[in-house]
Amino acid sequence: MGLWFAPNELKEKNNLDDRLQGIYIPHWTYDSDTITHYRGKRGEHYWVTRTVNGERKRERRTRWYSASGVVQDRFNDVLVRASNSLPNKQADKLEPWDLHKLVPYKDDYLSGFKAETYQIGLKQGFHTAKKIMELTIDHTIRRDIGGDEQRINSKSIVYNDITFKHILLPVWISSYTYKEKVYRFLVNAQKGEVQGERPWSFWKIFFAILAGLALAGVIYAVVMVTQQS
Repeated sequence: MGLWFAPNELKEKNNLDDRLQGIYIPHWTYDSDTITHYRGKRGEHYWVTRTVNGERKRERRTRWYSASGVVQDRFNDVLVRASNSLPNKQADKLEPWDLHKLVPYKDDYLSGFKAETYQIGLKQGFHTAKKIMELTIDHTIRRDIGGDEQRINSKSIVYNDITFKHILLPVWISSYTYKEKVYRFLVNAQKGEVQGERPWSFWKIFFAILAGLALAGVIYAVVMVTQQS
C-alpha cells in the first residue's frame, strides 16, 4: 500500500531525512539449564445433557485433578536489550536476529557506526531473561500436565550452568518531521526489517472504509441474486 494513507503534504514535500545513522545497540544473551518443580491441576472435559424449558441441551463441563511434577528446559541465547534509548514496541519488532552469525569484536566493525554502552546491567538483564524463559517453562509444564485444560498453581525454578555474552547488534535510525512532530523509524541492519511511526490521513482512511462497505454491499447483493435465481 506504500504511502497511500499518508497525508498528501508529506508525499509532496518528501521531507524524509536521507541520512541514516548507524548505531550498535548493546544486548545481553543468556544460556541456562532449568529444573522446575510444579503443582497444578489437569482439567478433562466431559458432556452432560440437561433439559431446559422442555429442550434438551448438551453442556460441556470439566473435571479437575491434582497434578505435580518436574520438568527441564534448556535455553540458549535468550536475548535482552541492554539499552533504553529505543522505543520498546518498535525495537522488539526488529527481532528475530540471526545470532548464529555473531563474530568476535573488532574495531573495524564500528566504522560508520556509533556504539552505545549498556544501560541495563548483567543482573537486571537476567531478571528480564527469566521472565522470557518462564513463558517457555509454563508451556512445558502445561504439556507435562496434559488433559484438556491446565492450571499452574505454583512453580519453583532452579537455574543451572548460567552463561552470558555481551553483544552489539546494528540498527539504522532515521527520522522526519511532519507538522512539527518528529517521526522515527528503525531498520534491522542485519536483515532489513523496518519499524517506525508515520502520520495517517483521516479522510483517506474514512473514504477507504466507505468504499470497502460499498463493495461488501455489492458482493452481498450479487450473492443474494444468485441464490434466488
